[in-house]
Amino acid sequence: MNRPVPSRSVRRRLTARATTVRPVAPRDPAPDTAPPDAGTPTETTPPAEAPEAPPVTPAEAPATPRPDADALPAGRWRFVILGLVVLLTAVLVGSGLSARDVYDRRRTEDAHQQATAAARQAAVDFMSISAATVDADIERITGRATGDFRDEFTRGAAQVRKAVLENKVDAKGTVLRTGLVDGDTRTATVLVAVDATVKNKGAPNGRLSHYRVRVGLTKDGQSGRWLVSQLQFVG
Repeated sequence: MNRPVPSRSVRRRLTARATTVRPVAPRDPAPDTAPPDAGTPTETTPPAEAPEAPPVTPAEAPATPRPDADALPAGRWRFVILGLVVLLTAVLVGSGLSARDVYDRRRTEDAHQQATAAARQAAVDFMSISAATVDADIERITGRATGDFRDEFTRGAAQVRKAVLENKVDAKGTVLRTGLVDGDTRTATVLVAVDATVKNKGAPNGRLSHYRVRVGLTKDGQSGRWLVSQLQFVG
């Protein structure tokens, strides 16, 4: 059986369809393991980018410093500092005055103790005199005296010496107690209670007598010793 021959127009369409080339998707080339040619430029691999920092969460974010509610402005700080300086200065001045008061008080107390000790010794010296040591006794009394009292005793020393020798006096004084009447760092008045045992021709066994002596003292500016400026029997 004979097939019908296609017409000329049909043949043209079939021919055009057969010759039409459909594009084919390119495939990835196989990796070339061969070393690159020396004369062929090679592609440079770009440097790897640094990894991005992980996002900071609100809990990790640094806290922004906030002004303290209790903080004082600069101007008010100046007043606070100035007040502190004034307070410290006042404290230091007060401490200095207190230290000065303590020093003066101790100095006065030391002076009173020295004056009382000097009055005690002066009373013993004045009440202790003997025919055997009369010259040394008179000299000791004179050495602890000053002012008018020294002058008066010096003028009457010869008469005292004569009476002691003639009556064979042997007197010993003992201080019972002392008391400061008044005084400062330069002068003082001390009351001294003394027991004196006196032996002489009329009382060879001795006789005990009690005396109260008021002793005025002055501190010598050169030697610093407390010297008797007045001595008076008051009972």
